[in-house]
Amino acid sequence: MLVVETIAKIRRKHFGGGESIRSIARDLGISRNTVRKVVRGGATEHRYEQRVAQPRPKLDGFTDVLEDLLEANAKRRPRDRLTLKAIWRRLCDGGCDAGYEAVRRYARQWAAEQGVGLAGAHVPLAFDPGEAFQFDWSHELVLLAGMPMTVKAAQFTLCYSRMPFVRCYPRETQEMVFDAHDRAFASFGGLCGRGIYDNMTTAVKRVLLGRDREINPRFERMCSHYLIDPEFCTPGAGWEKGRVERQVATLRNVLFKPRPAVETLDCLNGQLAQRCMSHARDHPHPDFPEMSIFEVFACEEQRCLVPGMAPFRGHASHPTMASKTGLVRFDNNKYSVEARAAGRPVEVRALAQSVEIRLDGEVVGCHERDFRRNRVAYDVSHYIPILARKPGAIRNGAPFRAEHLPAPLARVRECLDGREDGGAHMVRILLGARDHGLEAVTAACAEALEAGVCNADVIVNILSRRCQPLPVPDVATPAGLELRSEPVADCARYDMLLAGENSG
Repeated sequence: MLVVETIAKIRRKHFGGGESIRSIARDLGISRNTVRKVVRGGATEHRYEQRVAQPRPKLDGFTDVLEDLLEANAKRRPRDRLTLKAIWRRLCDGGCDAGYEAVRRYARQWAAEQGVGLAGAHVPLAFDPGEAFQFDWSHELVLLAGMPMTVKAAQFTLCYSRMPFVRCYPRETQEMVFDAHDRAFASFGGLCGRGIYDNMTTAVKRVLLGRDREINPRFERMCSHYLIDPEFCTPGAGWEKGRVERQVATLRNVLFKPRPAVETLDCLNGQLAQRCMSHARDHPHPDFPEMSIFEVFACEEQRCLVPGMAPFRGHASHPTMASKTGLVRFDNNKYSVEARAAGRPVEVRALAQSVEIRLDGEVVGCHERDFRRNRVAYDVSHYIPILARKPGAIRNGAPFRAEHLPAPLARVRECLDGREDGGAHMVRILLGARDHGLEAVTAACAEALEAGVCNADVIVNILSRRCQPLPVPDVATPAGLELRSEPVADCARYDMLLAGENSG
């Protein structure tokens, strides 16, 4: 086969130098027919095309077996498919001694005839402003309080403007999905009518035939609240939500490389919100290069969004039993409840940021959610009713230790611990929360500490003064009861009364 350089020499010698075909063939050492073909054809590149299929005598008797193996392999899920070398080895185990190259050429021809290669081709998608958003999870690496951690990033993108929203959570549980939707819609300033998801277990209980899905009831409630029509992709067809899939790869380089180092997830999410906005302002829109992503969002799509509704307070519900010590176990941690719930069945409602515990529908405990393990969250106000009946619990009661008390109460406890009657004083101080609340007791302790006094009598006195009823406001006198003439003081009237008494 002639290379491009040789063809160029032939053309320059003949058309540029006027040399004959015989002379060019003699100088370059090639046949005159080859030179004639280049000169008369006008082509600047020659390629050899095989018109007759290459013979495969060792494979011809096993083509039916090979086609059966290829067809069965194409029907498997992508993760379960065999490599072509594995198929070749199975063919060899059946008695075929054909080489791997012969099998590879036949498999490529078979795939082209069956249209298997079309699986990698996709149809470009188009959306109207405000029509749909896409959602997906990604796993990202961060340094949280100096420790490496894999966080779960909830990623939203508006299909028309490509406006992104990213927020990180420690897990992919259902309450995190609800919270992510609340915050994303608040960030966008509105909602889309359709949401495109994969078949995540927090949303889909079972994949049915075709597009039918058995949707999780709580997820369906969220969609009903926001008037979202959920659409779930075909399993293994990530291209159906290709915009958010592409966003995951793009924003990973923008937001998570180099690895962010933060103290808390709240700090990380604050940074992500700013950097997502900067990315949207600085990058041109793929379909409208003259405008940035943010400009397309602000000018065209945001006005088409459905106005935002009240946040959906989505939670995961877990029935359980409170222990006799007023603790409820949830998610490898313990949370305290009011004394009246001890030993009774309760419902734990887990939200993204908090844990709420209810007894017969009434809240008996609310704590900030802790994603560590083997932690205990106490609320000292839950145990004050027990302290009234068992004052001795002040000595070693875990909820009354300094680390579980508000700062002023903890300082008062430290001051009283060295006194013989310190426990009795602390009991009196804490019992004040039954009538006035723990916040009022804490404020009274802070005032006493500022005055340099640490005594139950003083703190109770401060608490009583703070909680005295306000003076009765002046009431305006009705016009009908107003005096027409001011009374005049006249002491002589008393003499008249005395005179009348003596005469009687």
